Amino acid sequence: KDLENYIKQLEEAKKRDHRKLGRELDLFSFHDESPAIPFFHPKGMIIYNELIRYWKEEHAQEGYLEIRTPIILRDQLWKQSGHYDHYKDHMYFTKIDEVQFAIRPMNCPGSTLVYRSAQRSYRDLPLKLAELGLVHRHELSGVLHGLFRVKAFTIDDTHIFCYGDQIEQEIASVIRLILRMYRTFGFSDIAISLSTRPKESMGSDEIWGKAIQGLEAALKHNKIDYDINEGGGAFYGPKIDFEVTDSIGRQWQCGTIQLDFMMPERFELEYVGQDGKMHRPVMVHRAVFGSVERFYGVLVEHYGGAFPLWLAPVQTLIATISEKQEEGAKAIHQKLQAAGIRSEPDLRSEKINYKVREAELQKIPYIAVVGAKELEAGTVSVRAHGGKDLGSLQIDSFIRQLKEEIATKR
Repeated sequence: KDLENYIKQLEEAKKRDHRKLGRELDLFSFHDESPAIPFFHPKGMIIYNELIRYWKEEHAQEGYLEIRTPIILRDQLWKQSGHYDHYKDHMYFTKIDEVQFAIRPMNCPGSTLVYRSAQRSYRDLPLKLAELGLVHRHELSGVLHGLFRVKAFTIDDTHIFCYGDQIEQEIASVIRLILRMYRTFGFSDIAISLSTRPKESMGSDEIWGKAIQGLEAALKHNKIDYDINEGGGAFYGPKIDFEVTDSIGRQWQCGTIQLDFMMPERFELEYVGQDGKMHRPVMVHRAVFGSVERFYGVLVEHYGGAFPLWLAPVQTLIATISEKQEEGAKAIHQKLQAAGIRSEPDLRSEKINYKVREAELQKIPYIAVVGAKELEAGTVSVRAHGGKDLGSLQIDSFIRQLKEEIATKR
């Protein structure tokens, strides 16, 4: 029985392979001219931009402030941060005017420079600096796999600068945000683990102990069950990892929360406390998607390419029965576009069944058929992806339904 289920899951996974669906749905491609770095196509960019838009909305509501920092920084900075000693095999270096620079593999040092650019007071904290930062990492070609392991990707990095008493509350609010965002994508089974000090790390046992205690307190305060992942932390601090289970039961590690006492020390970050003296802030690194590209790949497989309406590159196909409906179909298409719906007309002189079958293969959520009867009545005959017939709908009422489904991200 277990073997049967395993074989079934393998077959299902093959059908859902994001590399195969990426080609079939014209979302992205890979080319030898830039190995292991994705090229996103117009339809693929729509999904990408919708993910980013949702991320920005959620983060703005939570009081995050967006920043943007350079992707090329002097190697001196990476020596100061500790990346040079612990991570340089994964980094790309380049010389500009005889000065050695590195292409960033992580976004955190840039964030510390923004923090340091002004004097901070305890009243400014927590300061939540959010960045959708492009990073490059040198990976061995054997470990690369579509969007799941690429050499360049965007981390939805946020760095929260706070003081001791705020740690628990801040981590608790990040946990709530991550879980809320995952539920939007239909991930309800989420495994959480606490990753402790790895062999390759920096800092004293005392600092590590303090950081692990801080994360444990936040998890316990939220009554969250978690496993311990011995030695799975980052080189500069322990972390909480979030693993989502997709629609066919596979687990994917996505979000993380890391508590870091080290980076503020190395960059001499300070704030003026209530006592008028200078104090060292604590830094929380956190990501919801982790790698946006990897999360994107997970979603392609989780949905099997049939994206929910709000993410779908083409939300509605307007298909004519004959060329007599061409002008009417164009008018309906324009009306949908004006309402903010991603519509596409299919005015070819093909049979309607052929158009419907093609739209099914492209996994378009709704097909609105326009024939002579519909044109006269000011309606469309609507079919949902998967063949469910929704009958004849007035165009305005169809638009209302679409807008509501998009707004609620069902």
